[in-house]
Amino acid sequence: MRTEVAKVTTTYVGSEAGELPLLETPHEVAPQDARALSKMFLRELAVREEGTEGHQYARNTLIEMNTSLVRYAAGRFRARGDEMEDIVQVGTIGLIKAIDRFDLTREVEFATFAVPYIVGEIKRFFRDTTWAVHVPRRLQEARVELAKANEELGSRLGRSPRVSELAETMELSEEEVIEAQIASNGYHSASLDAVLDGADADADASLADFLGEEDPALELFEDFHTLAPLMELLDERERLILHLRFVEELTQAEIGKRVGVSQMHVSRLLARSLNRLRAGMLADGPGEG
Repeated sequence: MRTEVAKVTTTYVGSEAGELPLLETPHEVAPQDARALSKMFLRELAVREEGTEGHQYARNTLIEMNTSLVRYAAGRFRARGDEMEDIVQVGTIGLIKAIDRFDLTREVEFATFAVPYIVGEIKRFFRDTTWAVHVPRRLQEARVELAKANEELGSRLGRSPRVSELAETMELSEEEVIEAQIASNGYHSASLDAVLDGADADADASLADFLGEEDPALELFEDFHTLAPLMELLDERERLILHLRFVEELTQAEIGKRVGVSQMHVSRLLARSLNRLRAGMLADGPGEG
């Protein structure tokens, strides 16, 4: 049934435009009616002053009246498993951009102009927000082509396609196909705390129990963090001797010549400095020892 349209009897205040039909339920307008009405509302939107009641009414009505375009475009992405209402909301942003950028002088239907905006916004949403980890855009696009090639070749061959077969179909090198396969792992993620399938229910084994190991660099970082203030307590010559010995890796005799003392004195200074640093590290603070 075609939507009944009631007309207003007066022009909006402050506007030189003609009258607009008053639609109480714009979202219920049939698509064939929406095409004709959209032309009228777009013309009025172009001549009404932005911020006025008339401009706002025309813009809001155009958005509601063309939600069928958004749902049509969103239907192409139904298989992705995301909530359809979320996809429609994102697509509506594309619709709004199309309304704001539509040029009446173009000889093109509004629907033809708007759908690419809607689809583009939805694709951008999937590209920017649904990946569990960030990967380059070219790999995100390669993942889509990889999925298509896998489906096509799998149906034709009756088995999982080889990398060489995928590379030929996608017109990529085998290395690029492998890179796309690895990148595809970043589309979905799993919690490290999730209980593993098949694991003993009483044990509550999770992925975190089987991954990772202690990083020795962490302990080294903590040692450096503790050592830094202890080094500040040494005098300038003591710090220089430690630098020459453990950074420049000079012998004690070479250090003695550099700082103008005997090798034996260098040995005593090194031993004293190292004992102070060791005592401070063991005491877990610069004020001890």
